[in-house]
Amino acid sequence: MESSPSIVLFLVTLVVAVNNSLVHALRSTAVAEASTHNNQVDALLAWKRSLTYDSDPLVSWNYNTLSNNTPCVWKGITCNRMGRVVRIELQSLGLVRGNIEKFNFSSFPDLVHFALIGNSLYGSIPPHIGNLLKLTLLDLSYNDLSGAIPSQIGQLKSLAFLDVSYNSLDGSVPSTIGNLRNLISLNLSNNQINGFIPKELGQLTKLQECVVNSNRLVGFLPQSIGQLKSLFRLQLFANKLTGPIPTTICSMHNLSQLHLQNNQIIGSLPEELGQLSQLQELDLSFNRLIGSIPQSIGQLKSLSLLHLFANKLSGPIPTTVGNIVNLSQLYLQDNTINGAIPKELGQLNQLKKLDLSFNQLVGVLPQSIGLLKSLVSLDLSANKITGSIPITIGAMSNLTRLYIQNNQISGSIPNELGQLTQLELLNLSTNQLKGDPTKLFCSMNKLLFVELSQNNIKSHLVANGNLPNPPRKIHGGKCVEAQINQSSKFEFHKKYIACIVPPTTILAFVLFGVVFYVLQRNTRKAQTKGGLTKNGNLFSIWNYDGLIAYEDIIHATEDFHIKYCIGVGGYGSVYKALLPSGEVVALKKFHGWERENLVFERSFANEIQVLTEIRHRNIVKLYGFCCHAKCAFLVYEYLENGSLFVLLAEDVEAMALDWKKRINIIKGIACALSYLHHDCNHPIIHRDISSNNILLDSEYEAHVADFGTARVLDPDSSNQTILAGTYGYIAPELAYTMIVTEKCDVYSFGVVALEVIMGKHPRDLISSLSSTDYRNIMLKDVIDQRLSLPIEDEQVAKRVALIMALAISCTRSNPRSRPTMKQVYEELIAPKKVFQDPFYQISLGQLADLNI
Repeated sequence: MESSPSIVLFLVTLVVAVNNSLVHALRSTAVAEASTHNNQVDALLAWKRSLTYDSDPLVSWNYNTLSNNTPCVWKGITCNRMGRVVRIELQSLGLVRGNIEKFNFSSFPDLVHFALIGNSLYGSIPPHIGNLLKLTLLDLSYNDLSGAIPSQIGQLKSLAFLDVSYNSLDGSVPSTIGNLRNLISLNLSNNQINGFIPKELGQLTKLQECVVNSNRLVGFLPQSIGQLKSLFRLQLFANKLTGPIPTTICSMHNLSQLHLQNNQIIGSLPEELGQLSQLQELDLSFNRLIGSIPQSIGQLKSLSLLHLFANKLSGPIPTTVGNIVNLSQLYLQDNTINGAIPKELGQLNQLKKLDLSFNQLVGVLPQSIGLLKSLVSLDLSANKITGSIPITIGAMSNLTRLYIQNNQISGSIPNELGQLTQLELLNLSTNQLKGDPTKLFCSMNKLLFVELSQNNIKSHLVANGNLPNPPRKIHGGKCVEAQINQSSKFEFHKKYIACIVPPTTILAFVLFGVVFYVLQRNTRKAQTKGGLTKNGNLFSIWNYDGLIAYEDIIHATEDFHIKYCIGVGGYGSVYKALLPSGEVVALKKFHGWERENLVFERSFANEIQVLTEIRHRNIVKLYGFCCHAKCAFLVYEYLENGSLFVLLAEDVEAMALDWKKRINIIKGIACALSYLHHDCNHPIIHRDISSNNILLDSEYEAHVADFGTARVLDPDSSNQTILAGTYGYIAPELAYTMIVTEKCDVYSFGVVALEVIMGKHPRDLISSLSSTDYRNIMLKDVIDQRLSLPIEDEQVAKRVALIMALAISCTRSNPRSRPTMKQVYEELIAPKKVFQDPFYQISLGQLADLNI
């Protein structure tokens, strides 16, 4: 008991010591947290200062204001409970320039998400990004990053999503990527990555998406790829892969999409393909495949798309194809397939597009062809088909395109063909057909083009007819204008529209500008000045009864349901709508938060003003607009083939753009810009010419769209402005002068023209034009390799060369040395420059030396 005081004293001393340690630890932790907090703030602000942008998209990043004393409330920043930054997500902020290497990754050890999508960032991905050990998502897509993917990427073992697509990355795929065992999605597409696919890729057993298309990969597909048992999407198209398809790929039983098109893959199709029971899309087109299509192809019951065209396949079409009942597209063209068309094809009642052209098919067309009720396009041209056209063809009520030319088909054209009321394009030339089909064609209201030459037809019809759009008559025939009488104008059903105002006078536009301004700032005041409300929604109207017209839009789109959406952008979404009048229109509906921005007001009003004042066949037509407190949209003519950018990006669609179409597209753009610059009362500068803002109609005629940033030049003003446009298309002088001139559009046109001819954005070529390295590059090596050389038609070849010369002159760094759009257009319609050398001998140096 005598030792009790000593024990008590010891315990007290121990408690005090522990307490002091805890206090010291807490103080140290607090100091560390404060230090980490300050480091993260300093790192973010330092990086912001290194960026260049039009208007400050990171205005909330201001540590000096009392309300923003932590980065956790800044735009795009998310913190954990400790106040540490765990997410940085800055998507499509319109940053003009910014170096990724100046971002201090070491200040953010707790970072889980790092997404800087679509911000025009440049530089290399720094190796110390590998220190972000907690990172689960890394998305740097749609920027201008260069250099190789660092091997340190393999240190990010928590990473589940990796996307660096649409950059200018080169080098090879590092083998360390095999360390990312938690990776679910990998997207390296649309770069310049080269070398082999590392066998270590097979270690990513959790991988569900592997998208590495549109690069420069070479070599064989590794056998280890078959280990990716969880993979449902494999896209390696548009590379330079060789060797056979490994049979191990057929053990990937979850595979839904297999896209290997546009490579140099050789060998035959493995019989084991039939094991891919979940496969929905199989595209092996544009390779060097040989042998026959295996019978096991019929086991792919889930398949909706089968593209095997542009290979060297032979043998017959397997009858088992008829078992693929979900098939929507079957493309077997450009092979040496023989035998008869199997009657089992008639079982494919979901089939919409069938192309068997340019093969060696024989025999007669089976009667079962008429069972393809969903078919929209049928191409059987350039075969050796005999017999007559089956009368069952009249049952294909959805058919819009029918090509049976260059065969040995005989007999009369059946009257049942007249039942194809949706048919637009028909080519029956170079056969042995007979009879007089004049009356037959007069009943086909939507027919735009008929080709009947090289037959035994005796008719008032000419041998071929390229019909006007909308068609008024078949030239030389007995069809009168009233028979095909479609108005190309927007029908309003005698309704005056308030929400959708017909753009007829500038006065209406001026009134709109005033009302729109008032509406945005004072709803009540606007209501007292003639506004009309329903269910609390205010319409921007001027004493018109626009309710029914507005409700027509809502009804046609089911209140802008996503199923009617045909495109999404930073401004909002585009919808396709069929109005009660029968007119199909496109609606550009803006985001709700956009309408609270003054920049949106100016852009919205600007587009209406410009498109109200001008009318041109190569400029998209504005039919009207709607603006009220909760909804704003513009109403345009609907253009069936969408944007030029999308068509060039998709291999199948790009191949539909042959050289003649591409020449015509460039001519149309030049015509529109020449009109804007030289034929309007005051020159109009578009300021955002890019392939995304060129829309194509059903005939691939170009229409310039998106005038939200357009500028009317004032001869009495300096015309100085903020930078606008799409990165990669902006004239270089705008970065330092901020003065807009017609030559800014000329430069953008040059970039688009190069893109159309090359099939991709010409960033590398434009960069090399400032040096002499490009001079010995041959023209044949830079044009779109998906198309054959334009050497069969001398005139086409000369036009392609001329366009490249014009495009190079339009992208000269000195704006004064660029031609005007009027000079460009005049040269395109009446060339004065002639190339004497054969197409394959023309160099870029020769084109650059051409004085235009």
